[in-house]
Amino acid sequence: MTPDQVYALLPAVHRRLDAERGSKLYELLSVVAAQARVVQDDIERLYDNWFIETCEDWVVPYIGDLVGHRMLPGTTAALSGTSSPGYGLLAAAVPRREVANTVANRRRKGTLALLEDLAADVADWPSRAVESRHMLALTQPVRRHTAENHDAQGRPSRGCLVDVRRIDTLDRIDGPFDELAHTVEVPRSDAGRRVGRYNIPGVGLHVWRLRPQPVTRAPALCVDQARACYTFSILGNDTELFTKPVPEPAACHVADETNVPAPIRRRALTERLYDYYGPLKSLCVWTGPHAEGDVVAPDRIVSADLSDWSYAPRDGQVALDPVLGRIRFSGRTGLERGVRVTYHHAFPHDFGGGEYPRPRNAADPTVARYRVGPGEEHADITDALERWRSERPHPAEAIVEIAGNDVHHDPEDILLGPEDRLTLRAEDGSRPVLALRDPTDNDPASLRITGTGTTTEPRRELLPRVVLDGLMITGGGVQVRGEVGQLVVRHCTFVPGWALDAHGLPRSPEEASLELIDTPVSVEIEHSILGTVVVSGDEATTEPNRILLSDSVLDATRRDFAALAAPEGRCAHALLTARRTTVIGSVLTRAVDVVENCLLDGDVRIAERTRGRVRFCWLPPDSRTPRRLFCQPEHSGEPDRVVLRFAGTRYGTPDYVWLADTCAEEIRRGADDGSEPGALHDLFRPQHQDNLRARLAEYTPAGCDAGVFFVT
Repeated sequence: MTPDQVYALLPAVHRRLDAERGSKLYELLSVVAAQARVVQDDIERLYDNWFIETCEDWVVPYIGDLVGHRMLPGTTAALSGTSSPGYGLLAAAVPRREVANTVANRRRKGTLALLEDLAADVADWPSRAVESRHMLALTQPVRRHTAENHDAQGRPSRGCLVDVRRIDTLDRIDGPFDELAHTVEVPRSDAGRRVGRYNIPGVGLHVWRLRPQPVTRAPALCVDQARACYTFSILGNDTELFTKPVPEPAACHVADETNVPAPIRRRALTERLYDYYGPLKSLCVWTGPHAEGDVVAPDRIVSADLSDWSYAPRDGQVALDPVLGRIRFSGRTGLERGVRVTYHHAFPHDFGGGEYPRPRNAADPTVARYRVGPGEEHADITDALERWRSERPHPAEAIVEIAGNDVHHDPEDILLGPEDRLTLRAEDGSRPVLALRDPTDNDPASLRITGTGTTTEPRRELLPRVVLDGLMITGGGVQVRGEVGQLVVRHCTFVPGWALDAHGLPRSPEEASLELIDTPVSVEIEHSILGTVVVSGDEATTEPNRILLSDSVLDATRRDFAALAAPEGRCAHALLTARRTTVIGSVLTRAVDVVENCLLDGDVRIAERTRGRVRFCWLPPDSRTPRRLFCQPEHSGEPDRVVLRFAGTRYGTPDYVWLADTCAEEIRRGADDGSEPGALHDLFRPQHQDNLRARLAEYTPAGCDAGVFFVT
C-alpha cells in the first residue's frame, strides 16, 4: 500500500483543496500508509507462520508442540534469543525438517532407513544404518533345514573363512561398509551402557560430519613437467578426494558409498569408475583451457598408487590416485594448454575461500562493476583496475568481480586515494586463486594496498575502504600501508605459511599473511583463514589499530609462533576484538575489547589488563589477560585434564581445527550457549549430537541398542 493509493481513496474535492493548501493531508496519509504497510506485512507473515515450510524460526517449536515434538532439556533458553547466533542455536535444537517429518517418522518407527533420515533431519548429517545381527558369524547346522535354523541356512557366508581374493571387501573391513562376518562382542558384565557393537540387538548409525567442498574446473598444478605429474590441489599438497553424494533412490534404501561423503578408495575407483568419474560426478579431468577443454575419457582412467610417482601408466592412460589427489599422464602430448580438474575435498565448515554460497550485501546499482575471467571483458585484475582509474578518478567506488576458478598472478599494487571504495570479490560459485609468486620461486612477494592520502590527521570516514571477498591468496602475504581507513576480509583464505609442500607443511611458516605498516587501518575478518598478523607503527603518535575477528581461524602454523604481534616479537599496537575464533599461536597485543567463545592455543599476553574482558574461552592457564569469566581451565590444578586437543592443525587436511572427540566436555561445551568455542561454533555439534541420540532412543524399538559412530 503506497501513499498514492491511500490518497486516491479520498473524494476529489478534498484532494483538490489539499493541493491548494500545500498537500498537508497527503503528508499525513503518507505516515498512515507506512504504518498500514507494517500491519499488512505482519498479516502476511502470520499466514506464512501457519506452515512449517514458510514460518519464521521462532515459530518452529510451537508448531512442533502441536504435533507432539519433544524438545531437549535446555532448549527453552534458546527461544529467548533474538540475535543471529541465537536463531542458529534454535535451528540446531529444534530442526525444521524434523518437526515437518515428525508424524511420518512415527509411522516408520522400527525401520532401518528411518535412522538415516533422523540424522539428516536432526543434524543434516549423511549416515548409514547397519544391523549388527546380520554381520555375526554363524555356525552352519548340518541337520536338515527347519524353522529353527532358517536364519543360518539363509546366510551360508556367515561362517566361512575370509576370501582373500575379494580385495574390495577386505578394503572395507571394520568400516561402515564392512561385509565380513564378526564374532559376537561380549563386554564386561558391569558395562551397563553398552552391550557390544557386534551383537544381536545392536544397531549402528555411522555418521559423516565433514562437508564435501567442490572445486570445479580448476587448474591442476604441474609438479614434474618431464614426467607429466600433477596434483588436484593448486597448492601442490596431497588432498584426499571425497565422494559427491547422490540422492538415495527410495525412502527404504540404506545408504552405500555413493550416498555419503566418504573418501574415495583406490579399489572403489577401479571397481565403480563410472559412479565416481565424470563432469557432474565426484571427479573429472580435462586437458586444455577452461572454455574448450576436452574431457579425459573414462576408458583411459586407471586407479593407481602414486605415493612416490613410480607408477608409469601405459600409452594413452591417465593414472589417478584418489587417496593423495595426484594425476600422472603417459606423456606430454596434448598437455600444452594445461590440465583442469573437478574434485571434492572435505572440510569442517563453510569458511575460507570456496564455492559455497556466501551472503551478499545489496550493492548500489550505480557502482561501477568490472568482471574478470574467461570470456569476460577483462582478462586479469590489473586491466580492470586500470580501466576503473581511467574512467573514474578519485574518489571512486568499484566492484571487481572474478569469475571462474583460474589462478591470477596479479595485481601486486593497489593504490587508493581518499574516499575510494574498492571491492575485490569472487563470483558466486567460484574460488579464484591469487598466486603472488610461483610455488618454486623463493623470492618474497606480497599484495600491497597503499593509501596515497597526504593528510596528517584525516577523518576516518574520508579514508579509503577495501573489501576482499571469497578469494584464496597464496605465495605471499597482504601488506597495508599509508592512509587506509578499513580493510574487510570475508570468506577468504590467506594460506598460512604462504604455500604448502606435498606433505601439507608450510613452506614459509614464520612469514606474515597480513602486515599493517604505519597505517591507521581498521581490519575486519569474517569467516576467513589467515596466517600471522603483524602490526608495526609508531606507538607514541598513532592510535592502536582495531582488529575484529569473527568465525575465523588465525593460524601461525605452530603454537609457539606469533599469531598476532609486532616485529621482533613485541606486542602489537592494536585493540583486538575476537568472537568465535580459533587461534593457533601466541597473541601479543596492547589491549582487547571483547574476546569471547574463542580457542587460544598459544601464549596470550595483553599489555593493558584494566580494560576489556575475556569470557567463555580456552587459553593457557598462565596467560596475562584482563579478568576472565567462565574460561577454561577454571583451576590451575586441572590443566592436564582440561587440555585443548585438535584432531588436526594443518591447513589443507579434512580435520583442520576440528576438536578431537577425546577433548574434555568443559571445552566441547564451553561457549556461552553450550556449543563449542572457536571457528566451528556455529556448527552446534554438541546440540546436534544430543538431539540425535535422543531421537534414536525414541524411535528405536524396545530391546535394540542403537549406537552412533562418527566416521569423520
